[in-house]
Amino acid sequence: MSLAPVSPVPTASAAAAERPALRLVPDGAEVRGFALFVGLDEAKARAAGVDLPALVDSLRRLTGELAPDAETYAAVALAPEGAGGRDLDIVRRALTDRAVTPEAPTALAPRRRTGITLDLGRKRLKIDGENAALTYREFELLQFLVLREGRTVPRTEIITGLWADAEGADVPNERTIDVHVRRLRAKLGDYGDIVRTIRGSGYRFDRHADVVIRYGETPSPDRF
Repeated sequence: MSLAPVSPVPTASAAAAERPALRLVPDGAEVRGFALFVGLDEAKARAAGVDLPALVDSLRRLTGELAPDAETYAAVALAPEGAGGRDLDIVRRALTDRAVTPEAPTALAPRRRTGITLDLGRKRLKIDGENAALTYREFELLQFLVLREGRTVPRTEIITGLWADAEGADVPNERTIDVHVRRLRAKLGDYGDIVRTIRGSGYRFDRHADVVIRYGETPSPDRF
């Protein structure tokens, strides 16, 4: 008596691999980003030991570390005092959340552009009226290029100027400078092209009409 061969039972992972991928994006469209809505009022944030600006800055920094070319934009959802309902629902309504479906993809509302204001005296950068979450090193890099406006700055000069006190492994190489510049551009968003790459030479700050530089009452120690 011969037994017919028994077909192996497909595993869950194999079955999943055989299923066609579910495409939520309609033909003719492409994904350009995503929105993450966070329902958290100021009182709950304080109870958790954090304030909302610090939380936003942390999320932006994490995004910049994971995807240096990503652009971020934060918006605060406001509601009348004492308004009931879930925080998340209020946030979604306030920020005009609309469901994204294959039949009706959501178009993001254009952001109001007001330009960039770089305050060297206060070490502050505002993009479209909001404080930009630059790290100390990112601000110093931007300032270094701004104060040499119109001149191409070699990577070696950036290293010498910004890491003059560093020693050994703390001194970055030229490739590391490129990473710092990519992260800076990601945080500059729509204005990332004010830091221009000069192929084979270095980087240059190009002032646009919507860029304002404030030097403060006393010159920056880096100004010459």
